[in-house]
Amino acid sequence: MGKSYLSCALGHKACLEGQKVLYVRLPRFLAELGISRGDGRYLKLMKSLLKVDLLILDDWGLSKLNEDQRKDFLEVMEDRYELRSTIITSQIPVAKWHDIIGDSTIADAILDRLIHNSYRIELDGESMRKNKAKEDKKKAE
Repeated sequence: MGKSYLSCALGHKACLEGQKVLYVRLPRFLAELGISRGDGRYLKLMKSLLKVDLLILDDWGLSKLNEDQRKDFLEVMEDRYELRSTIITSQIPVAKWHDIIGDSTIADAILDRLIHNSYRIELDGESMRKNKAKEDKKKAE
């Protein structure tokens, strides 16, 4: 499929054009937001995210969001809406994102900000990692 590869390629192109880019896996990103809330860095972290021209969030939907994660994610999307670009990669169809977010009101708010003015690229096929493993196995034989 190559979701992460494609998002990183787009991020690389943005870097070449002088844009500030941040790539992070969503589970780590949400964990960092939670930790920053506890140690007093939350507002500083949120401000720093506004300086990032392209935020790439990889692996959306691996687990359901808890209440704090929903609120944090909404704040990030609200701050970036129509000001900065965000790429989200996921193996989960968009139709199921509402369930992953959990709270229907917050889910509506998040998805409204994500889906409005967005481009969707749906990839089909096997994982690039599986294809590479097959190629490596053939070379070894």
